[in-house]
Amino acid sequence: MKFTAPLKSDSIKIMLLGSGELGKEVIIEAQRLGIETVAVDSYNNAPAQLVANKSYTINMKNENEILDVIRREKPTYILPEVEAINIKALFTAESEGFHVIPNADAVNKTMNRKNIREFAAVELGLQTSKYEFVTTFEALEKAALNIGFPCVIKPVMSSSGHGQSIAKTAADLPKSWELAKEARGDASELIVEEFITFDYEITMLTARNGKDTVFCEPIGHIQQDGDYIFSWQPMNMSEVAKEKSQELAKKITDGLGGRGIFGVELFVKGDEVYFSEVSPRPHDTGMVTMITQSQSEFALHVRAVLGLPLEYIDYGCGASAAFKAKGDSFNPVIDIFDSSFTKDSIIRVFGKPQSHVGRRMAVALTFDKDSSDRALQKAKEIIGNFKDN
Repeated sequence: MKFTAPLKSDSIKIMLLGSGELGKEVIIEAQRLGIETVAVDSYNNAPAQLVANKSYTINMKNENEILDVIRREKPTYILPEVEAINIKALFTAESEGFHVIPNADAVNKTMNRKNIREFAAVELGLQTSKYEFVTTFEALEKAALNIGFPCVIKPVMSSSGHGQSIAKTAADLPKSWELAKEARGDASELIVEEFITFDYEITMLTARNGKDTVFCEPIGHIQQDGDYIFSWQPMNMSEVAKEKSQELAKKITDGLGGRGIFGVELFVKGDEVYFSEVSPRPHDTGMVTMITQSQSEFALHVRAVLGLPLEYIDYGCGASAAFKAKGDSFNPVIDIFDSSFTKDSIIRVFGKPQSHVGRRMAVALTFDKDSSDRALQKAKEIIGNFKDN
């Protein structure tokens, strides 16, 4: 492959639609290969905008604004990095010859829980939890009774777990209804899911370059209010469950098609594996790969987009711990003890220009050659040394 320099007439150019902390790492990896980068988001000074060659702030749900910036910049590859985006613009861009990663149809399916669940369960026949879709509170009550308590209630479209809750009894349904309706994204329809008493959940990072499919070691994680707080790699699981997880991940990513990395979320109970969700982009739980692999999920994503080989070296075990803001600020400051910067840790502060309660602002990554459990304990200790204003 021939590589170019940025800001030239023949530059290879990647445009991110959504420029958070994960996109920031993608931009950095792309620039290491001399690729020109354009970061687009709905607010100024988003993390990836701070490191890109060019940046734009637009209404990400406005079809014309997205198409205007695409047609102006003429990117080689368009990488949608968020769910809250105008999908019609991506289909139009694709019809005009632009290369959407992995493709507009895959983005459309995965940005909406109804689309991806029906695609996975009905078209591909993957094992999932029981589920129903509802648009009224009365329908929610009926679906919850049909599925049984406890049940999980989510908007069909939201990010980072916003609007998600578990209803343990019928008395919890009004609160779940209100919580879902307040979520950012599309809350006009909700999914009511069976609560699977799984042993653990994993992310199976799956990279496709148009020729090969490569799996990273499974990543275990813990969520709180639908958003991840800790992850570790590798997850200790049986070979049978690991093989089933890879088979399921390959089926869903083959079905979606295209190039890039996919974060396939799975529930595991014994040796049984259930499909949960999939993101056609780097996954927040996969930030741990920045310390466990020679090629992080972000480097693999860029390689996959470019159609390059996907081999990498596993260094050992690692963990990540997310730091979330305790308050609201237009000038956020994170106070980190100097002792957190150890030989077996990496700290990433995202540089977000504004904080609000629960917003992810930084991450601590830790390494242990032989034990994910020890790495996770280290990560928990280090993140306890973070404070904000």
